[in-house]
Amino acid sequence: MTIEIRDDRAAGRLGAFDGAERVGVIAYFVLRSGPGAGALVAVHTVVEPGHEGRGIAGDLVRAFYGIAAAEQVAVVPLCPYAASWAARHPEQAPQPDAEVVEAAKRQLASDPARW
Repeated sequence: MTIEIRDDRAAGRLGAFDGAERVGVIAYFVLRSGPGAGALVAVHTVVEPGHEGRGIAGDLVRAFYGIAAAEQVAVVPLCPYAASWAARHPEQAPQPDAEVVEAAKRQLASDPARW
């Protein structure tokens, strides 16, 4: 099985696809905290039933951190899975500044129905 990771920035979805079937997703938003600054904020990580236990969630989070690194922005893992993955892989998951985390929480709280 080859999983392809695709970023749909406009929709705030990082998807894992097995062919045409989406088998996992990270729902996220982009936090803009000033010129040239910002973060990618992971809100939920979901693997579709029947696809669990294949490392898809970990692949998604690893790719999410890779995208952030390429864009030179922080990741705020508000999603419990992403947060636990980051704790297990500190060499791949730098901790964001506390101010960025608080800004992400405020933005999420301002529109909780969206997530």
